[in-house]
Amino acid sequence: MAVDTDLEALSCKAMMDVPRIRPVLDKIADKWTILILTVLCPQPARFNAIKRRLDGITHKSLADALKRLERHGLITRTVLPTSPIGVEYTITPLGHSLREPFEALCSWALAHERAFADAAVAYDRSSECVDVTTS
Repeated sequence: MAVDTDLEALSCKAMMDVPRIRPVLDKIADKWTILILTVLCPQPARFNAIKRRLDGITHKSLADALKRLERHGLITRTVLPTSPIGVEYTITPLGHSLREPFEALCSWALAHERAFADAAVAYDRSSECVDVTTS
């Protein structure tokens, strides 16, 4: 019973903190942020190197995401004195502080990938049965 009470208390606290939590989560829990920071975590990278590592991201999506991450202090952008001029992106200490929770989330995704897919298939099947019976 104490465990349920603890979970209820934690849930209540989280709900009271939603106005503070949600704006931060909106910035770090989007489609590309975790993957971009994962690419930059071990070493700085140029735009095209990041783009090559992230199969499926468009030029515009990557450019927008990098600007947003820089704005929120998760990465820095350095113009390199090369010809043509190059730009390198580096994760900041603030961005690096997300490494552990992101690794946990990625590990969870790998560990539960099959169950996640199976649940979707089961749901789709049950929805098809409901649609057929209500038609």
